[in-house]
Formats: sequence, C-alpha cells, structure tokens
Amino acid sequence: MRIKCPTCQREIEWAEAQYRPFCSERCRLIDLGGWLAERHAIAGEAAGDTPEERITET
Repeated sequence: MRIKCPTCQREIEWAEAQYRPFCSERCRLIDLGGWLAERHAIAGEAAGDTPEERITET
C-alpha cells in the first residue's frame, strides 16, 4: 500500500517505511516540532491550567 507522507506529501510504501506514517526522521521531527510549538491541536474544549481546575470543571 502506498501512502503520502503527512509532512512533505512524498509517496512511500507503507510496509517499508521505517518512520511511518512519515517518509523520514526529518519529516517526523518537523511534525513533532509543530506539536511542541502548538501549531497542531486536537479539536475539543481546552483543559484547565491546573489539576484543581480540571477536577472542578468536570
């Protein structure tokens, strides 16, 4: 099965990709950097800043 790398869109063979779903370690690290810089996010309500806020809000 061939898929596209989510970072660079290069087609790769799923079974042979060492860093799947990415084509290389470079693309994997670029994606990780996006999460750490908060350019990526999962949709949903924001959690509280402290554990106490999270407990009282639920």
